Formats: sequence, C-alpha cells, structure tokens
Amino acid sequence: MNIKEALAKLYSIHQFSIKLGLDNIIKLLEYLGNPQNKFKSIHIAGSNGKGSTASFTASILTEAGYKTGLYTSPHLVRFNERVRINGIEIPDLYITEFMNEMNSYIDKYSPTFFEITTALAFKYFAENNIDIGVIETGLGGRLDATNTITPLASIITTISLEHTNILGKTIEEIAKEKAGIIKQGVPLFAGLIDARALKVIEESAIKSGSDLYKFSKFAQIKNDSVNINYDGLNYNIYKTPLIGNHQLRNSALAAFSLYKTLNIKSPKIFSGGINKVIKNSGIQGRYEIYNEKPKVIFDASHNFEGIETFIEEFKKESILYDKKYLIYGAMNDKDIIPILKLLKDYFDIIYFTSINYERAFKAEELEKAGKELKICNEILPEPAEFVSEFISLQNSNCLVVLGSIYLLGEIKLMLSDKRT
Repeated sequence: MNIKEALAKLYSIHQFSIKLGLDNIIKLLEYLGNPQNKFKSIHIAGSNGKGSTASFTASILTEAGYKTGLYTSPHLVRFNERVRINGIEIPDLYITEFMNEMNSYIDKYSPTFFEITTALAFKYFAENNIDIGVIETGLGGRLDATNTITPLASIITTISLEHTNILGKTIEEIAKEKAGIIKQGVPLFAGLIDARALKVIEESAIKSGSDLYKFSKFAQIKNDSVNINYDGLNYNIYKTPLIGNHQLRNSALAAFSLYKTLNIKSPKIFSGGINKVIKNSGIQGRYEIYNEKPKVIFDASHNFEGIETFIEEFKKESILYDKKYLIYGAMNDKDIIPILKLLKDYFDIIYFTSINYERAFKAEELEKAGKELKICNEILPEPAEFVSEFISLQNSNCLVVLGSIYLLGEIKLMLSDKRT
C-alpha cells in the first residue's frame, strides 16, 4: 500500500463505528509490544477545551526542552495532524509502513478506526523515544482507547451534556465516564467544572488516592486575565494566540498542571509555550481568523457549551460588521434546537450545509429546525465556493464557519485545493 491506499483502508473501517471497551485495544497494543508503556504521558479529557489544553501542554513541554508527542483527534485537513512530535506531523512513510505491517491483523480482528490510530500514535512515540506524550481522549474517558496509559497526570477540562446516547443522559453519568481516566495515585487537575460533575470527580479521586487540584483553588480570573497563585508560583496570563478568555483558562490549566507534575515554573518557558502554541502544536479552528477583510472566522465549537463560549467572544466584535453570516453544520447527536436558539440573534442569515459523514445532520434537517425557530436561513450545497466568493468581495461583512470540526476540515481542504 502507498499512503493513499493506506488511508483509504483506514477510512474504510468506518471511523464513526464506536465500540466502547478496552479489550480490543489492549490486545492490539500487546501485539505491538505495549508501546504505551515505553514513554511518559499526560492524559486529557473533557467536553470542551481538551484539544486546546493538550496543545498548550505540549507547547510548554516543547519550550521546556522535552521531546514531546501530541496525539489529538479528529484532524482538520490531513490525517497526519493527529500525531506530532515537537509540532512536526507523523510522516506518510510511517503511516504506510504501519498499515502494511498491520494489514493482516486488521482484517482478522477488526479493530476500530480510533483503536488503530491510537496504536499507531503510541508505536510512533515509543520508537522515536519521546520524553512525554500528551494524549487527548477521543470519546469519554473510562472506555476510550487512550485509557491504556498510566500517565504522570490526568486533566479534565470541562464537562457538559454531550454524546448522551453513549456516555449517559445526565451530567453525573457523563462525569463518571470522564473520571474513568483517573489512575491510582496519579494527580488530577480539573478545570472550571459544574458542581454536580465536580462532586462525582472528587469522589473518584478520593477512591483512587489521587490528589485533586481544582482550577478555582489555584487560579483567579481577573477581567481579561488569569492569575495563577499557588504554592510559590505567581504567573499572569493576559493573552494567547488562541482568541477568547476561555483560552486563558485552558493555558493556565496546562501551565499549572506542568508546574505541579514536573516542577516547570519558569515564566519564560510558560510564556514561550503559550505564545508558540500554534507553531508547536499545529492547532487550528479555535476562533481562527481565516481572513481579515472581509472577516472570516472558523470555529469548531460543536456543542451548546462550546457555542456559548464562541458567542461570548463574537458579541464583542459583532457590532463592527454591516452584515453577519453563518455557515453551520453539525453531527446528528447534538440537541440542535437550543444551539440554534442561541445563534439566531447574532446572524442575519444562517446557511445550513451537509457534512460528508454518515453521522451528520443533512442540511434539510437543519433547515427544518431553522424554520421552526423562524430563522432566516438557506441551504448551502457548496460552502467552500461561498467562502471563496465572500472573501473576494472585500466588504465590511463577517462570515463565520461554525460547528463540527469535520465541516471546517472539508471547507479548508477545498479552499487549499483552490489556492494550489
């Protein structure tokens, strides 16, 4: 197989088929010699902010001189984005060789897309002798394929109602799944978490004999800054390259976790890691300014809590534009009505579009919900064409592309093809 054939094989395994449970991934990793045991790691779960927090964590580690692996999902444009060492993507050749070596095993035992990808990342990190791997969960925590590591630290960013058909119908049930990443005696760092969910996490930490560090105890939010003041560390964060006050919180969570886990305390290292997060991690789609004039914003907020955070930032600048347009697409496990109610007052027109995945809402389904809420909307069959034409107009309007990261990835890929 070449890289095109290797990825085609991987994608044919239905990346949205979900088999919760660790038996398959444990057997797969054993077959590979348990690479997850050959490097140190930090494990990150959460409903929102886990990708950003993972990126800040990896970037600070890189600035501190550690050879740092970063495993995140999903990718935006290229599969290789999921697996990086010091910001550099895994090479096509390694993916191809791995898939060729594993071809018979995959055909015989049918591991899922995410199990294969996780095994690929762990093997790549082990063979390249990384110092620390920053590992983001895919879905939930307790039964996620990444939950085969014993990390130096566990981080839970936020918890909200998401994937309720899989993780549970209540905040408490979802918190229990996320808390499944807590390991015996391994310190746990928690972001700003709903009190009901935090109670579940506290109980899990006590049972595991894990020290729990709560954001509210080590950091204070002061207008447009965050101050970490705890146990001799006093560090202020005023700005990050990722827009929004929530990113101040995510970067503070990352910095404090590394302070307590690895005794990293240099303001120069923290500032370097935070300021170079895009270079060191390749993160995209977090209130990303794709074009300045006219303004085009890409944001991968996909659930109610995430979109609330997006609106909190967007309303600061929305009055600057003559017209505001939204392109929106989502996966069909979302409760779409509350999300659309939240969005409707901030945009003149919402363009609904389909995503090329079996688990996504069709544009017609979104349109139906939009009509129920009396939203001015249209179906947009070619969103990349629309973005390209919008940019060419050079006006004072604003276009936001919002929703599933798969939507952003499809549009970005098409736009990049047009530019080459």
